Amino acid sequence: MMGAVAGDIVGSNYEFHPVKTLVFPFFAPGTRFTDDSVLTIATAFTLMTDGDYAENYRIFGRLYPLAGYGRSFREWLHSDLARPYGSWGNGSAMRVSPVGWALDSEEEVLREARRSAEVTHNDPEGIKGAQATALTVFLARSGADVEQIRREISGRFGYDLSRTAAEIRPGYQFDVSCAGSVPEALVCALEGENWEHAVRLAISLGGDADTQACIAGAVAEALHGPIPEEIAERVIGILPEHLAEILDDFCNQD
Repeated sequence: MMGAVAGDIVGSNYEFHPVKTLVFPFFAPGTRFTDDSVLTIATAFTLMTDGDYAENYRIFGRLYPLAGYGRSFREWLHSDLARPYGSWGNGSAMRVSPVGWALDSEEEVLREARRSAEVTHNDPEGIKGAQATALTVFLARSGADVEQIRREISGRFGYDLSRTAAEIRPGYQFDVSCAGSVPEALVCALEGENWEHAVRLAISLGGDADTQACIAGAVAEALHGPIPEEIAERVIGILPEHLAEILDDFCNQD
């Protein structure tokens, strides 16, 4: 899960300043944590406490109101009723990676990913994006190789994972839909030679950089093992103490 939060933080500077290259400063001036980190950590907290997703997303979101939430989620966050609003956006996918680490079977992962998504993103595409991301993390950390993962995710969800980042990059634009951003992030995760390479590929698409780097970073950590220690230390230094403690607790569970 550290890989997801680190991906978000590294990508934060490029969400509205897109790049189409793998050569860029990893921790550029202005790098920060965003809603991706806040809600990913809220998902982890919910799993550790057997809590309620809607309640915790609202608690964490209100604690960090300037993290960069989308308009619809922001309205949901401050409404009196926490009802889902039919979103197909990639917010369901960017926050779900702890599910892929915490559960022990494909069925449990898919069920829990749906639960985490549908409190806001109850459109079929929003649910599918969350399930595909969580299942990819689960398969990767369970020892499946890249080709096995491609076949499973493509077959189950209909995502085209046969492309390369170089093929996607030239015509790709900012896209916050699950359908238009999650498959591309997974392509980068599976193509990456290591964690950093996967995150650089995701950012280099020039799209929703923090969210796609969050997704790619989550999967790449599951594939390649812990992220570099110096990057993890930078991440902990950027996060508020409250979020850093929860992240540490989740990462160090038995």
